[in-house]
Formats: sequence, structure tokens, C-alpha cells
Amino acid sequence: MKKLQCLLASLVLLLAGCTGSKTAVQTPTPTVTPVDVKVVTLKGPTAMGLTKFMEDSQTMTSNHYNFEIVSAVDEVVAKVGKKEVDIAAIPANLASVLYQSTKGEVQVLAINTLGVLYLVGTQEPLTSFQDLKGKTIYASGKGASPEYALNYLLSKNGVDNVNIEWKSEHAEVVSALMQNKDAIGLLPEPFVSVASSKNPDLKVVMDLNQAWNQVQPDGALITGVVIARKEFVEQHQDVVNDFLKHYQESVTFVNENTAEAAKLVGKYDIVPEPVALKALPKCNIVCITDDEMKTKLQAYLEVLMEQNPKAVGGKLPMDDFYYDTKKTN
Repeated sequence: MKKLQCLLASLVLLLAGCTGSKTAVQTPTPTVTPVDVKVVTLKGPTAMGLTKFMEDSQTMTSNHYNFEIVSAVDEVVAKVGKKEVDIAAIPANLASVLYQSTKGEVQVLAINTLGVLYLVGTQEPLTSFQDLKGKTIYASGKGASPEYALNYLLSKNGVDNVNIEWKSEHAEVVSALMQNKDAIGLLPEPFVSVASSKNPDLKVVMDLNQAWNQVQPDGALITGVVIARKEFVEQHQDVVNDFLKHYQESVTFVNENTAEAAKLVGKYDIVPEPVALKALPKCNIVCITDDEMKTKLQAYLEVLMEQNPKAVGGKLPMDDFYYDTKKTN
């Protein structure tokens, strides 16, 4: 009898534990070790969208982001080649060149800056590219993206009787415009803002982004992208996606809070705060990823390929050049 009572008591306790226990054992959440991420960016518009991210990174605990801003493209190329950095913000065509030179060892994560090229002058805004017929255009950037973009737009608009005089520096373009009031200049931001602050008569007469969209609706005039070492992406896809999440938040902040963003741009010595205040709205800072990034960037690189294959490293990148946040390694 005592054995039966003990057995019944044990069953009651067992059932109570299965149905009403509030002390069930929980599996502990595994600890994720933060990863040290080295990021380098070029001084200029390609760095501006990162400024809020840079500021916030000082207190982030998900990963440890270390940012460096450099002035020369060669510095970025060297650091990527030596695997001294994990992620870099660079000119769009250089990403393709690096992909070819490293035999596919880099991937593009996002487009971070659309076109920053503008036609400027002292006259009224141009209504179309046809208004350029017979005019002189002073420009810098021969043998690089500015030349290819301008040639592409002139060709697409059927304008061939334009005199283009290439200068070695942006400042020379401005000086030439002062001597020839009827001429047009091709300048990038933030130099447009710098020049117009010194000469109030100088203003934007055409946005090349809008001109590009008219002839290539599904594409875009692209200035900069974000790349990463493929080895780093394969080892730390969660970190890469975390980076892109913070980057998107930073871009949104910069675009919606111009005054505060300008202070950060000045703080990180990208350009002085007053210049940033004028330039930021025209720097077309974005964070475009996945399918949209691939569509727009492919179309842009195809244009450069037609102009000069060397501009993209001799041939167009393969599909593995384009990072997909939804694809697991």
C-alpha cells in the first residue's frame, strides 16, 4: 500500500512539473564575439555618407569598426591589395578594375554615391544638351569617368559640335570660366560649392544625373561604391550585413539632417562645414544594394566598357562581383 501511495505521489509531482512549472531550464543564448572591421574611404562625397556611422561606431558593441579616411586612390588600392582593410569606399570603376586585377577577390556591397558631376556657368540653366552646340566646355578628368560620362551624354543626345578643353585641375576650369563668360564648365561636388562660394555668379546650369536618367532610365550615373574583400565576406557575412544596416541608417541621417551632417563632415576633415552645408544636397549620397545595385552598376560599367575597356579593368565583372544580402554563403 505504501509503495502505491509513493508511486501516485511521484506521478502527481511529475504531471505538475510538465504542466505548470515556471522554472523550466532555458538554453542560454550563445555569446557572439565582436569582429574587428577595418574600413577605408576616400576623402570626398564617398566618405560623407559614412560620417554618422563613424560617430556612432565609438559606442557600438555589435562589432568594432575602425575607419580611416585617405586622400589618394593609390592608398586604397595598396591597402586592399595587402589585405590591410576589410571594406573600402572607392570610385565605381576602380571596383571593377580591382576585381579584375585580384582575380575576383573583391565584391561590391553597395552603391554609395550617384553622380556628382554638374555643368556650371554664369548663364541661365540649359534646357537640353542641344543648348551646348557650338559652345566650349572646360573640364578636368580626361581619361577618367568624367570624360566618359560627358562623351556618352553628348553622343546619346546627338551633339558633336562642341569644343572640349581639358584642364589638369578643377581650379583651372573655374579660372577659364572667368575669362570666357559664354563657356560651360564640368565640375564635381563639392568643388561646385567651393567655386560658387567664391564666385556668386557661377551656378549649376545642368545636372548630369538628370541628363543620364533621360537616356538610360534603368541605369544611373555612379560615382562611388563600397567593396569588401571576398575572403572577409565569406567568413563574416553576418558582419557585412550588420555593416550595411548601419551604413543605410547613416545615409538616411545625412540626407535628412543636412546641418548636423555638415558638422560631422567638417569634424572628420572631409571638407569644411560651410562647404558641406551647400554641397550635401547635391552629392546624391545613397546606399543601394542587391538587385537594384546590380542592375544600375552593370549598366554604368557597360557604358565605360564601350568608351574605354581599361576603365573597368579590360572586361566586365562576372556575377560573383555583386554581393547579395539575401544569399547565404
